Formats: sequence, structure tokens, C-alpha cells
Amino acid sequence: MCPLNTNDLHRIFRELDKNGDGLLSTVELNWLLESIGVHFSPEELESSVGKPCLNFDEFLLFYESITRQSDDHASNEAALADDHRESCSREDCDLVEAFKVFDSNGDGLISCEELQSMLSKLGLWDERTGKDCRSMICRYDTNSDGAVDFEEFKKMMLHTSL
Repeated sequence: MCPLNTNDLHRIFRELDKNGDGLLSTVELNWLLESIGVHFSPEELESSVGKPCLNFDEFLLFYESITRQSDDHASNEAALADDHRESCSREDCDLVEAFKVFDSNGDGLISCEELQSMLSKLGLWDERTGKDCRSMICRYDTNSDGAVDFEEFKKMMLHTSL
């Protein structure tokens, strides 16, 4: 797994710190964890973190600890990353991590339902716009299987020609 760099983590921290107080509450942290499929009760998370709020340095330590745990216990999740590890540039590593967030069931494909679910969790889905995830996927689904695989996702994210 390619870890996020400090700039990425600082940007994430600022986005999660909704009230701008320079501290990340367990409520704010739990929102991020739940959006990527990690579920803790508020009590479990506070017990795990050891306090009700984290400053940026503590957030970095928390990230490092879950990254270590993830590396130790994620053989199934790492299958996609392993396929791309040998040619894993920083850009590719970031794309693999982003792909895994959208591929919530870990099958190596992003379905319409997974895309809509993640866009909703990130606050980027507005049903009133009438946009259909199927048309979004169809635009980059070069093999017409109804889903986006990693290579199609990569082309989409890098805006390269199909």
C-alpha cells in the first residue's frame, strides 16, 4: 500500500475539521472512517484514539497506526494494489488507493451503486440534478461490462483518451 504524503493528510485534516478549530473530534474522524467502510461506535473510536480530539500531529500518528494495522491484516484488500505494485509510481499508488475507496465490495470493479454510494457519502451526489451514475460509468466503460475496472478508472481520473 502506498501511504498518503503529509500534504495529502493535511488537506484531509482541514476538510474534516468542519469547525476550523485545528482539532479533529472523534465525530469528525468517524465520518471519514464510515465513508470508507470502517465502522466504530463513538466509544470504541475514542477508546482507540485515547482522547476526544486530535490535533494534526496526533492525526498523523493515528493514520500511521491504522496504516500499519491495515498492512498487517489486509491481504484481500491488497490484491488490487499487488497487481500494480511493480509499476507503482506515486500517481498510480494514489489512484489504487482512490479506486479501493470507490470499490467498496473489493471485487476490482466500481459499479453504478458503489459510485453513487461514495458520491453520496462525500456529499457530491445531488439527486435533483438528475444525473445517472450509469451514464457516468458508461462513458469510461470501454469493455462494456457495466462497471469501471482499475484501468478504466485510471483513464477517467487522468482524462486520457479512450
